[in-house]
Amino acid sequence: MRRALDLWHGPALANVTPFLTDAELPRLEEARTSALEHRIDADLELARHERLVPELSGLVAQFPVRERLRAQLMTALYRCGRQADALQVFQEGRRVLAEELGVDPGHDLTATHQAVLTGNPSLLPQSAPVTVSAPPHAAPPVMVPPALADFTGRQGELAELHALLTPAPGPSEAAPRARRILITGMAGIGKTALAVQAAHAVAGEFPDGLLHVRLRDEDGTVKDRATALRQLLRALGEPCDDASASGEGPEQLDGLISRYRTRTVGRRMPILLDEAPNELHLDAPLPATNDAAVVVTSRSRLFTMPGFRTIALGPMQTPQSLSLLAAVAGEPRILAEPGAAGVVAEACAGLPLVLRAAATRLAARPHWPVARLARRLSDPAERVAELRVGDLDVPRALGSALDHLPVGERELACALAAAAHGTFGAVAALEFGMPEESAEELLERLVEKSVLELAGIDGEGAPLYRFNELTRLVAAGPQRCRADVRLTRVS
Repeated sequence: MRRALDLWHGPALANVTPFLTDAELPRLEEARTSALEHRIDADLELARHERLVPELSGLVAQFPVRERLRAQLMTALYRCGRQADALQVFQEGRRVLAEELGVDPGHDLTATHQAVLTGNPSLLPQSAPVTVSAPPHAAPPVMVPPALADFTGRQGELAELHALLTPAPGPSEAAPRARRILITGMAGIGKTALAVQAAHAVAGEFPDGLLHVRLRDEDGTVKDRATALRQLLRALGEPCDDASASGEGPEQLDGLISRYRTRTVGRRMPILLDEAPNELHLDAPLPATNDAAVVVTSRSRLFTMPGFRTIALGPMQTPQSLSLLAAVAGEPRILAEPGAAGVVAEACAGLPLVLRAAATRLAARPHWPVARLARRLSDPAERVAELRVGDLDVPRALGSALDHLPVGERELACALAAAAHGTFGAVAALEFGMPEESAEELLERLVEKSVLELAGIDGEGAPLYRFNELTRLVAAGPQRCRADVRLTRVS
């Protein structure tokens, strides 16, 4: 029965006529649900009640007036020593039936309730527990990249993430608390590195694996949701054929979402959704229950995501920057030339990606004094070009945040970057031929997407903005900047 039920994928009769749906869908859905109930009865008879509790909890939430499923959940909970939870399931069922149908619980549900109250032996399994060998794909999936051995800084943020992700001490709750976290910040600020480090730090609390998917491709373009879901489903042991299931049609996407959410019910694992472009692309890979913890990284603030705790990352302070340089390039070299190391740290503008690129250059050239790199980075015109080493391409990483902006926002950002070397207000965009209110709206969008930073308020109460210096240099580069635009600088 389990193998037969596994052949059911997505909603039945998708993309058929309404007449056929009305005529056939209720029969098919009833046949599937009845088969599911029979399979659960068999699992209960084989004393598999512990593994059934998460599945039945999800099914009761999906079919709240299905009394047989509710009775099965009560039986499983009672066998797990959770008599109070079983009684609460009955009370909730009685309320739902009264409110939605105006009826009282039927004979089977009432009999189960009475058996729980009296501790009737009929609720106990009649068969010995059956040991089932795990299928080949049952090993917990680990998709998260390796943790950085030289991860440095962000200790406060890492401790906060650890506290938010770790299950509360004490007896497990019937309904686990939601653990959903959003890490925001500009490109190169270290969002992914922090999330990966936190996932590995709490791995012992999550026995069912570590999931990870990037919601953007390598070139920064947004990955379609169906592709991301297939990657997650394959890691969870669900076969997905890209060749026969390419595209992102509504029916297909709904089916993938249903399969993914079914697979994640009851699984305790951190799910890292990396580089989320917007709220729309987050809806599909969010699990339906709170068993899994979810960590999202995004350059955008994503204000409309309910239930998320936001951690906004800013540039590293100088001591943290020097520690990262020392961890990668070697502490003796940094301590031997503190002045030059300070110049390198300042030129990297507090961005971990940039600091790591600079330190890697030093590590690859042990004969270089730190002062040599400091001289190369001290010239703003050459600084960006110096920060390419191996796979660490700082101009490409910072530029991708600009290249995927809407045209109007990108043009304004690049024009301002060429003209503004400090703080500026919306009046700086007046020479762009737009009203000050429109300019301020565009600037606020750039703040929300972590291209600009809020720098304070001027004497008239209007907001002031600024670029991170590395972002400004990349945005002002000749390949992006329109040289014929001249904007007024406001100090």
